[in-house]
Amino acid sequence: MKPFTKNLTALALGAAMSLGAATTSMAQELKFFTIGTGGTAYTYYPVGGVIANAISNPPGSRECDKGGSCGVEGLISSAVSSRGSVDNVNAIMSGLRNSGFAQSDVAYWAYTGTGTMEGKEPAKDLRTIAALFEEHIHLVALADSDIASVADLKGKRVSLDEPGSGTYVDANLILESAGLSKADVTAEALKGNAAGEALRNGKIDAYFVVAGYPTGSLVELASAVDIKLVPIDGAAAKTLTDKYGFFAASDIPAGTYENVGTVSTVAVGAQWFTSAKEDDDLIYGITKALWNSNSRKLLDNGHAKGKTITAETALNGIGVPLHNGAARFYKEAGLMKDAGSMGGAAMSKSEIRSELEALNARVQKLLDMVQ
Repeated sequence: MKPFTKNLTALALGAAMSLGAATTSMAQELKFFTIGTGGTAYTYYPVGGVIANAISNPPGSRECDKGGSCGVEGLISSAVSSRGSVDNVNAIMSGLRNSGFAQSDVAYWAYTGTGTMEGKEPAKDLRTIAALFEEHIHLVALADSDIASVADLKGKRVSLDEPGSGTYVDANLILESAGLSKADVTAEALKGNAAGEALRNGKIDAYFVVAGYPTGSLVELASAVDIKLVPIDGAAAKTLTDKYGFFAASDIPAGTYENVGTVSTVAVGAQWFTSAKEDDDLIYGITKALWNSNSRKLLDNGHAKGKTITAETALNGIGVPLHNGAARFYKEAGLMKDAGSMGGAAMSKSEIRSELEALNARVQKLLDMVQ
């Protein structure tokens, strides 16, 4: 081989080795982080996309202070559609997903093995990253329907959403609060646009949605056909809020959906969870990125519910301990209320009540065993 050819070969080989080393280095730097959300027609999914964008910072991104990504260096996060709260908690515990959104009640019951999760193995490795926003229970019917209350659902065709969703759990509790059960209705398991289409076509009489308002599928439905939101108030709401401290009476304002006035209903908190097994530094970086000032712009403009997602409310209603990495950030930011059992967030009255109920149940079991 001629010297010139040898030199070219050596240069090509050196370049290839350098490129290979750079590629290997980049691959090693990349980290992937999934966020389980919900149905694509509801609020979890678009909010999850905004948050995934806020915490991501893949190699080659512009620097944060130059208008680029302010996420965790080398992180690529993605929002994954799922069946909802229960599905997300199960996926986190099984290692299928790194994190996910869930209703505060569903997560607390899973963590303690109480409530609707009674008899199941407690999800002791479940950890909180942040409280996000309020989710309101929507009970949807056509405007000319004779359904005026939860009690009027008796004998009707009602979609309770899919098993594995938080909506399914709460729909059953709401029926119970009005003296009904799943057996008193013809239950369907439809989600999002499918439920809306079934309502429009007369295949169901009503359906439940638990989501932050305004939720996309209902905005579309209300623009296509006259609907109403059935109130969840009075004795049924009081029974629900008295028995389950995670629920709170709250209104959906007039104008949220076309031609729908103010409606009294109940709400629960939407929160972001992960596993205790996730790396402390990673979760610290993710939490810090979530509350970066540049992320504020993404949240405010990415979804109507984004404006209510704030660092000041990030510890509200926390019933599952904070992840160590998240707790570290909140301590540094001066947002920790105390060093309590929830990783620094003070427990609310509803959480204390739930803790006492769970404790009383365990004590009663022990007494029954002794007798």
